[in-house]
Amino acid sequence: MTEKIRGRVIQAQSGFFNVETGEQVVVCQLRGRLKKGRKLADIVAIGDWVIYTEQEPGKGMIEEVEPRQAMLYRMAPTARGEFKQIIIANPDQAIFVFSVAQPEPRLPMLDRFLVIAERESIDILIVANKIDLVGMGQAREYFQRYQKIGYQVFYTSAVKNRGIKQLKKQLIGKTNVFAGPSGAGKTSILNAIQPGLGLEVKEVSEATKKGKHTTVSRRLVPLSDGGYIADTPGLKALDLWDITPEEVDGYFPEIRDALLHCRFSDCTHTHEPGCAVIEAIKDKKIHPERYRSYLRLREVEEDKIPWF
Repeated sequence: MTEKIRGRVIQAQSGFFNVETGEQVVVCQLRGRLKKGRKLADIVAIGDWVIYTEQEPGKGMIEEVEPRQAMLYRMAPTARGEFKQIIIANPDQAIFVFSVAQPEPRLPMLDRFLVIAERESIDILIVANKIDLVGMGQAREYFQRYQKIGYQVFYTSAVKNRGIKQLKKQLIGKTNVFAGPSGAGKTSILNAIQPGLGLEVKEVSEATKKGKHTTVSRRLVPLSDGGYIADTPGLKALDLWDITPEEVDGYFPEIRDALLHCRFSDCTHTHEPGCAVIEAIKDKKIHPERYRSYLRLREVEEDKIPWF
């Protein structure tokens, strides 16, 4: 009987999958029965745990794909309807990199990223980069709101090598997803963590942006001290798929806590007397900008969003 071996997909391209088992990497293809029927999502993606059988030295056949614990994906239109493009399966943590200046931090984008990661129960790190441009005082003014609600924030300067060692420790042994707007300094941070890493990841990202999901190579880039980095340009195109406006409540920790004390079960959290969310804003327990992000994600019309 052919031995079944468990491994993790670290690269995917054109129907071929590099599966890592310990120090061995085997190039695998999918068993035909896994392809049968209409597929609404990628059958296999980087980060997936699979069971394969070795057909000959260095080559194998994927027999099973284990259920995903978490994933980041985007919906791509096809002739047969929308298709779920899996950017990465089973990431351990998401690292969201935003600059404090040049460019100014796009915090509504960060709020959306946080909701996506919260939905998938992925651990979150926030990196406030380029602190050498403005100093810690201004950097904290932007990002302290996230520390107050329990998120880890690392204040870094890739140019001055500040905060990099502390950030690097958090990445060891984990599958890490880096994301953030252009110009925030992701490449510089990755190069500071491991020389050449930023360029290697950027090459993967550029290929991903230029190709179709069926032909382009996606891979996890190894860290020298253990673990992986996956840069995700596709995360910018993610929307809150399958999340109803009501569900958004559960993905803002500070708002979720306040909701328990709302006077009305059908409260819109915009004008009702006795609204615990509005009271929490007045008491400075909820940052007004976070509140506005929350209402936008709940698709509340802009002219109905109060300002505090």
